Amino acid sequence: MGKPLSLNEILAVLDDLRSTRDLNRYFLATGADAFTGGQFELLGGGGDRPETANVVTAEDLVAVGLLSVRIHPRTVLDLLQGRLGEQVSAELSGIPVDVDLGTEAATRLITDGGHAVEAWRLLRHTDDTGWVTAGKLLARKRPRLVPVYDRVVRCAYRTGAGFWEWLHGKLQEDGGTLVERLDALHAEVGLPPAVQRIRVLDVVFWMRHHGEHLAARCPGLRLP
Repeated sequence: MGKPLSLNEILAVLDDLRSTRDLNRYFLATGADAFTGGQFELLGGGGDRPETANVVTAEDLVAVGLLSVRIHPRTVLDLLQGRLGEQVSAELSGIPVDVDLGTEAATRLITDGGHAVEAWRLLRHTDDTGWVTAGKLLARKRPRLVPVYDRVVRCAYRTGAGFWEWLHGKLQEDGGTLVERLDALHAEVGLPPAVQRIRVLDVVFWMRHHGEHLAARCPGLRLP
């Protein structure tokens, strides 16, 4: 897999002219050209809206499906009306909705014993929910803190276990240069406020690599 991308390599991808084009296509295209994932954080007013921020809802499960993952019906029922839903809600109650990855307040939430990690483990330890799906559901509930992360972007970043902490560090590196660049890109494209900076990063890398990603022996993202 090689070493994870450096900050300069990440910035080079963001600065490539294809990034604005890809963000426009993903979030702002309509009709047959629209990506269903472009509605992930927008559907029903978002997963972190005050009235449902600490409860997994049917809308959240539909939104996760927009990112091309499926949750088994038994797990769906357990999340909506069973013990699993109660346990996940208890962890979500300990995660403020306004904490951004890359800030000091996020550190205790994304490290061992933190509420975000414990919520992920609860979801991951069900029989049919993999790490990708668990992360996407949490990204719906806490979009400022938890990044969408799948096999395509893992390959593009050349990362593995500990991704949340890795990205947390990148957002803090060099005085927050990555934060500034992501916010500038968000403004340049004119994305909806509900689209968070870590989602901008995810979509840029997913759009750049998903077409050429190989399930096995993928050489990774070709850097600009």
